[in-house]
Amino acid sequence: MRMEGELQALTIRILPPEVSVLIAAGEVVERPASVVKELIENSLDAGASQVSIEVRQGGLGLIRVTDNGKGIPSDMLALAFHRYATSKVTLARDLTRITTLGFRGEALPSIAAVAEVEMLSRPADAVAGAYLRLVDGTPVEQGTRGAPVGTTVTVLHLFAKQPARRKFMRPPPAENQQIASLVSQYALAYPEVRFSLRLDARQALLTSGSGELTDAVASVYGAEVAAAMLPMRWPLDGERTTIRVSGLASPPHISRASRGYVSLFINRRWVLNRRLTFAVEEAYSGLMPAGRHPIAVVDLRLPCEEVDVNVHPTKAEVRFRQENDAFAAVQRAVRQALLEQAPVPSVPSTTGAAVTQPATPEEMTPPPLWQRAVEAEGQPQTAAGTVAPPPKVSLPMLRVVGQIGSTYIVAEGPEGMYLIDQHAAHERVLFEEICAARQRRAVDAQGLLEPAIVEVSPQQKEVILAYYEALSEHGFQLEPFGERTYLVRAIPAVLAEKDLSRAFAELLDTLSEEAAVDQQDRVAFSLACHAAVRAGQSLALEEMRELIRRLEQAEVPHTCPHGRPTMIHMSTALLEKEFRRR
Repeated sequence: MRMEGELQALTIRILPPEVSVLIAAGEVVERPASVVKELIENSLDAGASQVSIEVRQGGLGLIRVTDNGKGIPSDMLALAFHRYATSKVTLARDLTRITTLGFRGEALPSIAAVAEVEMLSRPADAVAGAYLRLVDGTPVEQGTRGAPVGTTVTVLHLFAKQPARRKFMRPPPAENQQIASLVSQYALAYPEVRFSLRLDARQALLTSGSGELTDAVASVYGAEVAAAMLPMRWPLDGERTTIRVSGLASPPHISRASRGYVSLFINRRWVLNRRLTFAVEEAYSGLMPAGRHPIAVVDLRLPCEEVDVNVHPTKAEVRFRQENDAFAAVQRAVRQALLEQAPVPSVPSTTGAAVTQPATPEEMTPPPLWQRAVEAEGQPQTAAGTVAPPPKVSLPMLRVVGQIGSTYIVAEGPEGMYLIDQHAAHERVLFEEICAARQRRAVDAQGLLEPAIVEVSPQQKEVILAYYEALSEHGFQLEPFGERTYLVRAIPAVLAEKDLSRAFAELLDTLSEEAAVDQQDRVAFSLACHAAVRAGQSLALEEMRELIRRLEQAEVPHTCPHGRPTMIHMSTALLEKEFRRR
């Protein structure tokens, strides 16, 4: 008889195959874009020179990938859907010299576990294609059909029998956006392959397969960007290293508001690596304004044994044996390309001291002034000891004194000194004004005398389609003018003084990255951000006074729409304490 409170021994069980296969599938197939990625990699490993992708309902309805690769013999078609069945790895030592994109033998069985799958494949020496249909990972139909050389994989009803997974999927336009971004990366990594992407019967991307990286960049980012890109290479003549870097980088005057335009390929594998991304951005140090990011396509080649790709089921992360060498090679390749176009004057050392390894940011940077001021004054506490939200009070009457660094407005109030972040403050003012005008159905739009022609990337086009109604409600009048070109006939009045092409591109990039909130508010957030006065912009005294006047009328004047403070307050008491007057 078990006594009350007595602990029971753990019971360990072997999971049923239908459960273990779903767990494994969850690691490989996170969303529709994961399926597209795995199928594209199979096509490329099969030597395809043409890859066509068709997607419906954000990939939840249908994903079809067709290639002209080597094909699979009929007697091996069913074997391809067995877990850990692969043509790319045989022995354990092969894992140290992986030259293919895929190698785990998990993709096809994982996809078949969460969707209905059809495969039709024909090698060049076969007179007909072999056909296989699977439901719940089990073959239910097999035979032969007429087919060209290559393979077609059709994935139907993704996650239909996993409703818990489906409810975490984003709306179809958002999933389409992820897929468009993914296919764009492979188009940049394999310019010799002709890629075609159709989303809900629309041609979203089509590359020439010419083998020229510039042509692939033109297909993804537009001809104007492609023409301006700078070629990079490393090492230079005389350098002895096993690391090779090539690709294209944008000149400093072409930049974006997002880091998503830095594409990294290691031995032609698309990877996500924060340190290498930082290496690219570090090369632009002193050449590009803060908050701006370059466009770059970086092709890093090194011996297979120097990089471990067997780190994560998605194969998006890798480890280097000598990561510092890879970082240095990328940074030097990009920097050299920039220096050859526009040399940067060097600043001589005034001390002659040797450069040492910098301290970490935590070691170098003291707490910001506003944080120290808050700590000195103290904050109201709740009963639980947490910081209470600030009370909703209006701003005191402020008298503008001047401007610091063309970024912060200095004002005097009854209780001391106020420093106002001009961009954050203007962003708050514009956001509330935009929302108020929208609620009154009195959005201030400005028609253009001549429509502007704007070319967008595949990802940006999906943003337009997803937000078309919200954009229209805020004053944009957009008209399709080709596959990825739009005529802009009217714009919100807040953008009237801005560079339209740049502002519109930045707006779309911001919408693709904003947190999941109401679409109308997301557009209002982005419009306010890109229309607001920038840090570093000098303002006349009257302009500063007008901005403060409008901020005083705001309902939430203390923060910008993204939650950053618009101002900090240094009380008279704190100033007296800092100057040791008390």
